[in-house]
Amino acid sequence: MRGSFQFMKSVNKKAVLNEIRLNGPISRANIAKETGLTPPTVTNIVKELIEEAFVKESHLGESSGGRKPTLLQLNEEGYYVIGVDAGSNTIEAAVCNLYGHTLLRFENEIPKAIDREKFLNIMKQTIKKLLEDETVQSKKIIGIGVAMHGVMNIEEGVSYYSSNSGLENVPVKYELEKEFGYEVLLENNSRALALGEFWFGGFEHVDRFCGINVGRGVGSGLVVNGKLFHGPQYVAGEIGHTVISVNGRQCKCGNKGCLETFVSSESIVKRAKKQISQAPENLTAEDVYHYAVEGNKEYIHVLEETGYYLSIGLLNLINTINPDTIVLGGGVMKSAEFLMPIIMDNVRTKALTSKVRNEVNIFVGKLDDDATLLGAAALVFNEYF
Repeated sequence: MRGSFQFMKSVNKKAVLNEIRLNGPISRANIAKETGLTPPTVTNIVKELIEEAFVKESHLGESSGGRKPTLLQLNEEGYYVIGVDAGSNTIEAAVCNLYGHTLLRFENEIPKAIDREKFLNIMKQTIKKLLEDETVQSKKIIGIGVAMHGVMNIEEGVSYYSSNSGLENVPVKYELEKEFGYEVLLENNSRALALGEFWFGGFEHVDRFCGINVGRGVGSGLVVNGKLFHGPQYVAGEIGHTVISVNGRQCKCGNKGCLETFVSSESIVKRAKKQISQAPENLTAEDVYHYAVEGNKEYIHVLEETGYYLSIGLLNLINTINPDTIVLGGGVMKSAEFLMPIIMDNVRTKALTSKVRNEVNIFVGKLDDDATLLGAAALVFNEYF
């Protein structure tokens, strides 16, 4: 399968394919204009892309004086990717097309006590369930993308460590490639979420994009010129473990006062129980949100406080890496109506310069619970674009 797609490694072909993805339906003439390639070169490349089923002819465009041009767009039925979101409690897998539409889904629960072998077996079973369905031909699947919590070696496809599961050195890439024969790409879940929002959330034209995952933990991914940035030790984006209070609560990472200890779902619950005498013992972050929606001022205060702490983390991020756009996702952002006013007010008044304060864009993610899953799929698509 990899050999049959070697043509995609061509810089010119990637340029043409990306132009069609970002601006399609588009004519051959406009592709040549935007990419700087000659019309004959574009014509030859488009011919190959159509033969390889990545691109298809769409409809006739407007005439600029001569014959109406035939417009080109991605072929949504040409190829598919399996995206896998290995979360804390479940492993979910889906077959996705080039537009991020899911055709098939399946999910399995993860037992609380689990070892590497059982974890990998559950992942394999979940993927096998998709492949058993004949809705999508297996020969049209070009790879598997996997998103997991923790520190990943993306080159070797090994999950070094996950604090959620406690599993270490899980050889995801090796085991899945041996089992299924497809190329497998592994990524941290927060970076996958960032890539998912970038690819399928309408942010493909942003040069310097940051997606932040605020849930049981806090992580982020930086996409620069369409590619994820990892750093040499694969920890770029661990915003949750930047310290915002040197005397703060102990974090799972061993340090004190990490952002994660102030804004994760667990920390929200702990703070609510500490501040609200009548808070139930089995309180959850979802409960905090529902009580706030009902108008309970004490719970509203807890969420507004969370928004303030999160804004401190964002200010540190903005003043350090200066992204064009930040997208906030994850379970905690379901409380966005209480968090965002505080976040935006702080950023607009406290970012380093007036230009940054006025021009940095901050949005709530558009893909909701599917962001990480679609980001896992985008890992494979990103190899061809």
